[in-house]
Amino acid sequence: MKEILIDKNENEQRLDRFLKKYLSSASLSFIYKMIRKKNIKVNGKKASPETIIYFGDKIELYLSDELLDKFVSDKATEYKNFDIDICYEDKNIILINKPVGKLSHSTTDRREDNVVDDMIAYLIQKKEYVPRLEKTFTPSICNRLDRNTSGIIIGAKNYEALKAINSAIKNNKIKKYYKTIALGKIDSDFVKSSYLVKDDIKNKSMIYEKPTDNSKKIETSFKVIKSNEEYTLLEIELLTGRTHQIRAQLSNIGHPIIGDRKYGIDKINSKFDHIYGLKHQLLHAYKIVFEDLEGDLSYLNGREFEIKEAEIFSRIEKDLFSRGV
Repeated sequence: MKEILIDKNENEQRLDRFLKKYLSSASLSFIYKMIRKKNIKVNGKKASPETIIYFGDKIELYLSDELLDKFVSDKATEYKNFDIDICYEDKNIILINKPVGKLSHSTTDRREDNVVDDMIAYLIQKKEYVPRLEKTFTPSICNRLDRNTSGIIIGAKNYEALKAINSAIKNNKIKKYYKTIALGKIDSDFVKSSYLVKDDIKNKSMIYEKPTDNSKKIETSFKVIKSNEEYTLLEIELLTGRTHQIRAQLSNIGHPIIGDRKYGIDKINSKFDHIYGLKHQLLHAYKIVFEDLEGDLSYLNGREFEIKEAEIFSRIEKDLFSRGV
C-alpha cells in the first residue's frame, strides 16, 4: 500500500482529477474501477471520483509496486535544456520575457520550444521544483501570448500562486499593457467595445459591433503615444483577454498592426519585410501592474514591471517617427 499525503500544491481537487495526474499513464476507467473496488481510499474511508481532497488528507493506494511503477511517470526526464529571459522572480512567481517565435506552451500534436517547458527546466535546475517530490502539481504560466507576439508572461511556482494570479487576472486586478505600431493616423485615445467570435479551424477571430452567435464581448483601451499621417504608435490596455483581441480589433477599424500576416495588409507587410526583414506583427506586451491582490501575494500590490521591446521594434519606431520610410 502506498500512502500519499496531500500538501498545499494539491489542495481542493477532485479525487479523480488528482489521480489522473498522479497516475498519468493509467486510464480513467482503471482509476474509476479502483475507486469503486475500494483499492483507493481517502483518510481510510471509501471515496468517490467526485470526492474533494484537501491539504492534510491521506490517499491510500492499494496497488502493487509494479502497477505504480507502470502508471507514475518520471517527469524530470522530460525537461533538460532551457533558454529563458527572466525579468523578475521571487518564491511565488516568475516573470519571463517571451521572444517572438516561441510558443507560450507546448502543443498537443508535437513538442516545440515553449515558455512552460523552459520555466520548468529552469526551476528543476535550481532545485525549486523536484518532480519526484510533487504528487501532481507542475509549475505553469497564467497568461499566454501568440507565437509572434513578444513580452511578459507570468509563471506560477506553486499552486496557491497559480490560483491567486488566475483569479486576479479574471477579476482585472493585473493590468496588462502592450505597445504596437498600427497603420494610419489615429488622432486621439479611445476605448473600443466589440464582440469577438473565434474560428477554431482557421485560428482567426472575427469582430462584430453587436452580439452574435457564440460571440464574447471584448473591450480594449487605446492610447496614442506618437502619430503621423501614415502610422501610429499605441499603448494598449487589455480590459478583457480574448484570442487575437488587439490584432483583430485594430484590423476591424482599419488600422492593422504592421507586420501582421493574419490581419494586416500584404502590400504593407511586404514593404517592411523588404526594408527590415520584418516577418511578424509589431506587438509587444511590455508592462504589467499588480493591484489589490490578497493573501500571500499582497506584497506585489502597487508594483509594475516593464521590459523593453526587441531591437527591430525600436529601430522601426525610430525610423517611422523621425524621418519615415
